[in-house]
Amino acid sequence: MKGQEWYQADDVAEEYDDKRFSKGGQLIDRREKEAVLEAIMPVEDRSVLEIACGTGRFTVMLAEQGADVVGLDISAAMLQQGRSKAQHAEPEGTLEFLRGDAGRLPFPDDHFDTVIAMRFFHLADDPEAFLREMRRVSRDQIVFDTFNRFSARSVYNWALPMGSRLYSKSEVSELLAKTNLTLVDVEDDFIAPYGLYRSIPNALASPIRTLDEAVGGHPVTDHFASVSYWNTKLR
Repeated sequence: MKGQEWYQADDVAEEYDDKRFSKGGQLIDRREKEAVLEAIMPVEDRSVLEIACGTGRFTVMLAEQGADVVGLDISAAMLQQGRSKAQHAEPEGTLEFLRGDAGRLPFPDDHFDTVIAMRFFHLADDPEAFLREMRRVSRDQIVFDTFNRFSARSVYNWALPMGSRLYSKSEVSELLAKTNLTLVDVEDDFIAPYGLYRSIPNALASPIRTLDEAVGGHPVTDHFASVSYWNTKLR
């Protein structure tokens, strides 16, 4: 995995949500959560593993919606942020945080209904191996996102602390074929780069988002979307 040392630093974990999901980044947070819920619904009583759960944004949300969730991450500092967040939540389902390696998941085969991985595959040095391990512990569904090769992100990717692995649609399709996963749905979003949203107040980001949504959703513009949300089923 890229940037493990950076990712596990205490100061990075403490500032992670504020830097990415405050100001205009709130729109990103809202859309990502919406994408996950749309893919998994109905959530209630579903057993879910989130790998690379970070500060628990999705883990806590899914538990509040009634899922039985395990959030796994390699960073103790990130998990501590997640546990703190969970103290203020009112989960309808169960919620557990566990430190572990996404490449060697500490669970038996077919253990969860759904496995999700958000903000993960752009750091993966061997995405096929990680996807195979996710498939091993899932009995039904895998949901993940990727950053896209032909997006604005490719312009500034070199300047990011860890860089990113960027994917074409054909590359992801090949990964799904190799790991015996069937594509149920893919949604493309955010023509404007994430960095723009994070750098401006929500009041300014909202009209940009409205324009972004207006021009998105078409075959031509989707080709340049920053992110894709993939919903897949086991064959």
